[in-house]
Order: sequence, then C-alpha cells, then structure tokens
Amino acid sequence: MKSMDEIRFVTATKEYEKDFWDAMRFKPNAELNMRDAKDSDTGTFFTPLAEDVGLRKVIEQYGVIRSLANVITCYGGGSVIWAADSNDSAEFVPEGETIPGFDAGEDFTRFSVGAHKLAGLVKVVDEFIYDAAFDIRKYLNNRMGKAFARAEDRSFVSGSGDHKPVGLLHDTEGAETGVTTDALTYDNCIELFFSVKPEYRDRAVWLMNDRTALALRKLKDADENYLWNSSDNTILGKPVYICNELPDIGAGSKPILFGDLNYYWIVDRAPVSMRALNEKYALSGKVGYLGFELLDAHLVRREAVKAIAVSSEGA
Repeated sequence: MKSMDEIRFVTATKEYEKDFWDAMRFKPNAELNMRDAKDSDTGTFFTPLAEDVGLRKVIEQYGVIRSLANVITCYGGGSVIWAADSNDSAEFVPEGETIPGFDAGEDFTRFSVGAHKLAGLVKVVDEFIYDAAFDIRKYLNNRMGKAFARAEDRSFVSGSGDHKPVGLLHDTEGAETGVTTDALTYDNCIELFFSVKPEYRDRAVWLMNDRTALALRKLKDADENYLWNSSDNTILGKPVYICNELPDIGAGSKPILFGDLNYYWIVDRAPVSMRALNEKYALSGKVGYLGFELLDAHLVRREAVKAIAVSSEGA
C-alpha cells in the first residue's frame, strides 16, 4: 500500500483530477486509472488535492466549531498520535544569580488522538449526472460539505469519544462548569465571564443555540440596560456564535459555553474520500455518492472553556 505522501503526490496531478470527476460521472476506466489513490479500508478514492482543500472550506463555512477551533492536518502515520499542551514559564534572573530550574515537563498533558470515521451520503437525480452542463463538482462539494459540517458540529458539541471525537460538553473531558444556576440571569453571564482566567478571555467567544440567544437578548440589568449589545452581537465585549447543536436551557443542561475555543483541537487524519454508487439507487432514478472523513478532536485545556450548568431542579 502506498504511503499518504505518495497518494497525495498522485492526487495533486491534473490527470488524477480529470479521472476523479470522470468517475463521478461513471465514465469507463476512470476508477481503474485511480487505483493508486484508493482507500483500501472504505473502497473510496481520495479527492484531488484542490478538491480536498475546497471541501474543507465548505465544511468550515457551514460548520461553527471548526472555524473557531485549532485545526491540525496530520495525514498518514499510525492509528494513534499524541498531542501535548503545556504551561510555559519565564522569570527575571538577577545578575550573577542561579537560573531557576523550570520543571515544565510535568505541565504537559498528552492525549490519544485517533482516526474516527465520518460517513456521508448524497443522492442525486441521475439525469443531472449525465448532463454535461451540470456542474457536478460545485454541487457535490457543497452538498457533501454541508452534510459533514452538521455531523461534525454534533460531535464537537456532544461527542462521547466512543467512535467519535470528544465533545465540548463531555462530563469529564469537556469544558469545566463555571456557573451552576436554577434559572439563567444577567448575573450568571457576568459570573461565567469572570470564571474564565484572563489569559483565555482575550480570544474568548460565547457559544449557544438560537433559543438561548433569544433568552439572553431579553436580559437587562437593574437600570434596564440589555446584556446583549445588538449593534455588534457581543456580550461583555465578546462575540456570540450560534451553534444549534447546543442544548436548550433546561434542567440538567449546559446551554452556554464561554472561552477560548482555540484550545479545542481538531485533527484531520486523512483527505476526504468519495465514490460514486451507480446501481444501489437505480430503481429510484438516482445515483449516490459516498464520502468519508477521518478525524478526531479534543479540548486540550479544560479550564480554557467554561459552561453554565442548569441544576436538575432548575428551569
């Protein structure tokens, strides 16, 4: 089996790009010409280099978490890699004094980063596929990218770590609880803001769903000033992002996250791969396109992101 570097060399060629899109239209011999870039595990073909970049952009456009996280490309290698994050130290040293010994090694936390498989399926009316004027590349990338974006956000928020990434709301490996309340108030949001250390507040953002955003837009202080700044969609000077995969305000839920999501690391383990399925949906006059992503994600520093938790008796 070829290495990932060898596969990426193949997929970067114009010849492979032509064969790939010919295969998406079921032209003879196209798949045979691509055998050097076939994923033996899934039976799909790795996308051309330009297409992989374009698909990632579509996924980021329609997803929320990926655009805020630290995204790392780690194609190839073993089934497990190790990611490390550390608190670094510096001190002033008086002239002639001994330089202090820094024991930074104990600050490192190591995480097993796997390669979880995310599958997507797009079905298209076969008349479009055989129409030379139909832009299959743009259409398929947009459809597949949207499907991946929705599935990614679901996992990045609530993933269990079992055959999928560890989500931000994971009880033991996700965001820490900054505030616990019976009912969401103006003061709760201020408390959550200051529960995050100053070094993480510089790039911090708020994350919530539409229904929670509506509730926060109505919150006022004692002088009838709104918490939410409608002119720039910020709360306490920090931007608000809407991700509808977060839960509603309810007993036992964590409806709001605040912090620096750059400490949520998304690791892409392989290029997106796809294959056209001609016969499976023939009776319904459609063709299918099967796509795969391999990725993992982990919050490498829990204290960087905090959550408001509604008590089981609240809301």
